[in-house]
Amino acid sequence: MPASLEKSRPTRTSWLITLYAGGGEFCDGYILSIIGVALPLITGDFGLGSTMSGLVGSASLIGMFVGGLVFGYVTDRIGRQKVYLLDIMAFIVLSAAQYFAPDPWTLTLLRFAMGIAIGADFAIAGTIASEFAPRKSRGPLLVVMVTMWSVGAATAYVVGWLMMRSGHDDWRWMMASSAIPAALILLLRFGTPESPRWLMSQGRTAEAQQVVRQMLGPDADLSDLEAETTTRSRYTDIFQGVYLRRTVFVGVFWACQLLPIYAITTYEPTILTSLGLEHGNTAYLGAVALQIFYIIGSLSGILFVNKGRRPLLLWSFALSAVPLLGLSLLADPSPAAVLVLFAVFGVASFSSQCLQAIYPSELFPTGVRATANGFATGASRIGAAIGTWGAPVVLAHSTRLAMLLGALICGVGWLVSYRLAPETSGKSLAESSGDGTTAPSLPAVKELS
Repeated sequence: MPASLEKSRPTRTSWLITLYAGGGEFCDGYILSIIGVALPLITGDFGLGSTMSGLVGSASLIGMFVGGLVFGYVTDRIGRQKVYLLDIMAFIVLSAAQYFAPDPWTLTLLRFAMGIAIGADFAIAGTIASEFAPRKSRGPLLVVMVTMWSVGAATAYVVGWLMMRSGHDDWRWMMASSAIPAALILLLRFGTPESPRWLMSQGRTAEAQQVVRQMLGPDADLSDLEAETTTRSRYTDIFQGVYLRRTVFVGVFWACQLLPIYAITTYEPTILTSLGLEHGNTAYLGAVALQIFYIIGSLSGILFVNKGRRPLLLWSFALSAVPLLGLSLLADPSPAAVLVLFAVFGVASFSSQCLQAIYPSELFPTGVRATANGFATGASRIGAAIGTWGAPVVLAHSTRLAMLLGALICGVGWLVSYRLAPETSGKSLAESSGDGTTAPSLPAVKELS
């Protein structure tokens, strides 16, 4: 019986694509989190106020807004493979350049440029991984991919804490260190095949056949690729018909997830200190310990993602709000209570992080899948940037107020998801991304001689 991409088991190629896409997520998490360790040192070195400190911390998120909006569409036009390599090359160059930043404005511009590259990688990673993944394994595979972001963030905190002992230029070495994992991932990504779904959408049937047959064997059935291929390729398509509702949903739920997460992880040592942990290494060690719970939370998505995307998202928002609300109400919590509540928040909020890659990939067809991923990346970073830029201002006024605002944002995310979140679990990409109309007939696939 011929094997098809949708109905097969995960192959070596689909696993490697997932891991290499996850390698980009690792770099994204590392780059975006190392600033949380380095920022107090940068603030002291340059004598920054809270506004400039917030700008340095949020510059990469603003860049992600631009990168996602632009390079998601570029990826749909020129292919997944090219952007897949170019964004990692940019990571290497810009990471090294941060070491030589002479002033905070130069560092801000470099972080902004890195954000553009990260926004491009977010747009491509979930897209290419989902297009190589079988239907039943798509959710678990993307959980693994997204978890690499948390692993990268945790690694950044460990590396940053270790580098704090090295001397005056600690923060420069921290910021430049992301070039090392990026270089490794670039080497691994060379040779990655182009997405057969994208090739089919471009009429390059023979190349698509070759990729699929290398994965599944000479008798591979390509009918599922035909069914999912559409002619949609304009940026405006994601704002028309049923896709407008999906675009609003993905952008808003993603922003509501990221605003409290980025605000907390970027300023975690500062927040922990303000809540009673001692100054110095104790707060940093507490931040490192909490990263473990973020990883656990992210991996826990494997247990629930195939049981329902919608209930996973709703429960995640609801349970994330509870510990933040607790931190806002407790007048003088013990250090143990603080760590426990943040651990609960980490597990609850990160359990649905996989949906940031799954929903945009399953709700939009091949012609605009990366465009939708990129737009959602950009739109969500508006909220993340606001949280990261505004966090030091709010924290300077009241940590309890900051926690209350985080709980309220989780509540908004729950309400939007309750109204708009569809269920896509168990569906093929053709089924979940369709607009409910009959797809136009496509030319028959010609067999390779």
